[in-house]
Amino acid sequence: MDVPSDLGEFLKSRRAALRPEEVGLTPLPTRRRVAGLRREELAMLSGVSVTHYTRLEQGRAAGASDSVLTAIARTLRLTDDETAHLRALARPSRLTAPSCPEHASASVRQLLSAMPGVPALALDRRNDILAWNTPGHALLAPHLPTDAPELAATRPNLTRMLFLDPDYRALHRDWPTEATLAVASLRQTAAHHPDDLTDLIGQLTIHSPEFTTLWNRHPVRTCTSGVKHLHHPTAGPLNLTFETLTLPTPSGQRLITYTAEANSASERALRDLTQAPPVEHRVMPRSAAR
Repeated sequence: MDVPSDLGEFLKSRRAALRPEEVGLTPLPTRRRVAGLRREELAMLSGVSVTHYTRLEQGRAAGASDSVLTAIARTLRLTDDETAHLRALARPSRLTAPSCPEHASASVRQLLSAMPGVPALALDRRNDILAWNTPGHALLAPHLPTDAPELAATRPNLTRMLFLDPDYRALHRDWPTEATLAVASLRQTAAHHPDDLTDLIGQLTIHSPEFTTLWNRHPVRTCTSGVKHLHHPTAGPLNLTFETLTLPTPSGQRLITYTAEANSASERALRDLTQAPPVEHRVMPRSAAR
């Protein structure tokens, strides 16, 4: 991935989203060639030289101080997540991808198994599913083999499934919102681990025009908890709270759990789903899990 290009495109996308009137400027009567703020307008409002700001949009961020980045973020009205993203793009860490395929540890698998009534799964930072418990599999991917996460080369990936797996896509009642959040989270991760996500982003760009459209908008947001509005093929409508717990691993593995509000219809449906015997199905080709 071209990180300098990502920095420039991110700044351009946010500059284009601001109109002169929104920042107290009176537009000149002459026709403007850009949809939002001009470079020189943003530089002036941020107290930065046009030359210095132009270098940033060209990806030449060496020497950009905290005060400069803060001023630009304030002028662009960036959220906290977007400001952190700007800093990550301006000062890429270039962390390398793990040299070996990741796996869930024995203790993580034991923890998953110890929650028989709570759907849960372990993910790596790419959103590859490293392991899931029986309720997690029944909730999110009953159409996939139970052992799908076991083979690193073909294990399912939540982001890929959201865009390319019809069954997983149909699970989400508000798919557009889920898709935007997924891309916003992927953008944030890619700023810190660009080389680790090149293959995933490339595959989604090639096979999903919807992903490409969202990716080019540069959404950025941290999403570690919230509510998922699902429609399960057997359990029906479900409104589930999810929580993301970061595991103490150097590669940033996470645990995600799904629970329902007490005494709700979703709790009763989830209880029926998690107590049902595992669905027997034939082992499908591994490529289908992708």
